[in-house]
Amino acid sequence: MKRLQNNKMALLVLILAPFWLAAQPTKVACIGDSVTEGYKLENPKEESYPAQLQGLLGEDYQVENFGVSGSTLLSKGHRPYIQTTAYQNALAYQPDVVIIHLGLNDTDPRNWPNYRDEFLNDYRQLIQDFRESGSPNVQIWICRMTPIFHPHPRFKSGTHEWFWHIQAQIEQLAETMEMGLIDLHQALYPHPDLFPDALHPNAKGAAILAETVYQHLTGDFGGLTLAPVLMNQMVFQQKREISVWGKANRHEKVMARLAGQVREAVVDDAGNWKLIFDPVPAGGPYRLTVHAESGDPIVLDDILVGELWLCAGQSNMEFKLQDSKNGNATLQQADHDRIRLFNMAGIARPNSSEWDLETLEKVNDLDYFEGNWETCSAATAAGFSAIAYYFGKQLQEALDVPVGLIQLSVGGAPVESFIDRFTLESDPYLVDVLYNWKKNEFLMDWCRMRGAKNLALATNNLQRHPYEPAYIYEAGLQQLTGLPLAGTIWYQGESNAHNVEHYQRAFPALVQSWRTNFQQPDMPFFFAQLSSLSRPSWPHFREAQRQLADEILYAGMVVTSDLGDSLDVHPVRKQEVGERFARLALNKNYGEEIVCSGPKPIGFKQKGDWLTLQFEPGSRLMTADGEPVREFEFAGANGIFHSTQVTLKGNTVLIRVNEIEVRQVRYAWEPYSRGNLINEVGLPASTFQLNL
Repeated sequence: MKRLQNNKMALLVLILAPFWLAAQPTKVACIGDSVTEGYKLENPKEESYPAQLQGLLGEDYQVENFGVSGSTLLSKGHRPYIQTTAYQNALAYQPDVVIIHLGLNDTDPRNWPNYRDEFLNDYRQLIQDFRESGSPNVQIWICRMTPIFHPHPRFKSGTHEWFWHIQAQIEQLAETMEMGLIDLHQALYPHPDLFPDALHPNAKGAAILAETVYQHLTGDFGGLTLAPVLMNQMVFQQKREISVWGKANRHEKVMARLAGQVREAVVDDAGNWKLIFDPVPAGGPYRLTVHAESGDPIVLDDILVGELWLCAGQSNMEFKLQDSKNGNATLQQADHDRIRLFNMAGIARPNSSEWDLETLEKVNDLDYFEGNWETCSAATAAGFSAIAYYFGKQLQEALDVPVGLIQLSVGGAPVESFIDRFTLESDPYLVDVLYNWKKNEFLMDWCRMRGAKNLALATNNLQRHPYEPAYIYEAGLQQLTGLPLAGTIWYQGESNAHNVEHYQRAFPALVQSWRTNFQQPDMPFFFAQLSSLSRPSWPHFREAQRQLADEILYAGMVVTSDLGDSLDVHPVRKQEVGERFARLALNKNYGEEIVCSGPKPIGFKQKGDWLTLQFEPGSRLMTADGEPVREFEFAGANGIFHSTQVTLKGNTVLIRVNEIEVRQVRYAWEPYSRGNLINEVGLPASTFQLNL
């Protein structure tokens, strides 16, 4: 009888086993340090990323938090994870899924400098431990580390550099072991405001971590979407491969059609897809159709192919066509179907006002810029950059192809806000601009005061602002970096003119930052020299810009000092500036044999009472007003400058020096310059100072 009962029980177990097994939730073990544990959160049991992940996954999953503050991946580190109770509990848990996020504490000087060579082997062993103790088909994911931001006390003394060493080894491990890799860094790197102590995310940051892990575990990335910059009426760059990219659910097939070409791709583990089309002939309109295995197709119409330029800077690039000299008359003839405009306008101007809480939240969410591609018309061009409009119009007429203009400008913005965070962090000089920007004297006091005014109602001590270093890059420029460009025109510097020496470091870093992130190492970068204004530092700043134009490869400068206003930082004569930019581009980019810059000095020599100042061959010197040339000065060994008689002769300037042994010569060295030296096409000479 007893044997019969046992057999019945065994049979019942066999019958019910499939149902019992089906009812068991998938066990997820979150392995990590204090970020996983939820250190510094008010309620870690509800706010840590594993707790929030549980809410996203639902009752079919059981998520356990095995994070330990201060733990290291290195087995010889100051607190090895493998020596913790949590590690033993995680093994005993026999998880179906393991998420490993370790490495942050290995940046400690007690760890990485001494034991870096053991990191990969220690990580492999940890993975093997879970393979042996977990369920038979255990799925293991390793993670790129969450960010460590500059206020961290050891950031500059080694942590930053060692962090990236470790990050690279994690990526190497994922590749060589063919492991699943979850990127916990990318989504949080533009959000220092979510890291109160520069290391541990707050509850909102933990929610981003949970969402990122959820997407990788389920493959649900929200279905098919295109990159935000891809829109109706846009322009792609001619003579270059055309990239189309976006998100979709994992491993779905994405297909797209453009100009008779069909391309397919399979979505990767991170939900990313990218399709590359062969160059398409200039013109259009073209239609782009994209569809995935599930969901509705996406169709973009009225796409053109031609020349695509980025037009960026601060308020003088932002200055509207309708407000410029002769702007209203120009608007009467501003309908150009083959010119397309994309004005990335800020949701709030950084004027002397307090921003409301809704605006502040959008700024923190990097939702500061808005706008769409539009056909150029009187209505759309009126509020667009005057300089960019005149530039694009002249290009379109000269080249007879469509032209796309992207405007990314913020009034008053310093150059640092346009540079990506990694570039700033990695430069031993520029890294200091990141610290406490509202009180950082690298930034102009006007910028700091204006930013503080806008943020007066903020409740987050780390509230973001467009003037904050890296912000404009993160909120605006970053979304453009997948688009090949013909080049950039740039008008900025007014908010950096207080510190010339700093700008001489920051501006080349900006150019390199953009070229690196657009993956165009020779991308043309043309910039406007500051105009004339009664501000004492401006002659030195204009001279620094002149030198930078000579030092930076594939760069060029347009002179604007003849168009200034002694009392207004926003001179209204923008047509000349835009057309001078177009001359530069037509000559440098497109090979047209036109004069594209004013007279450029190349040296001087003295003989008795006369100094001969030589300019580039081919220049025919004259004055803009027919009057004698003005604002040439020279100095001897005592450094005292003298004005004197000047004569123009061919491509030389003869200066009477009264037998003083000349050490320096300068021109237009006044904040508001009335210098009148031009060449035969009316382009002005730059402010300059030459030293013997």
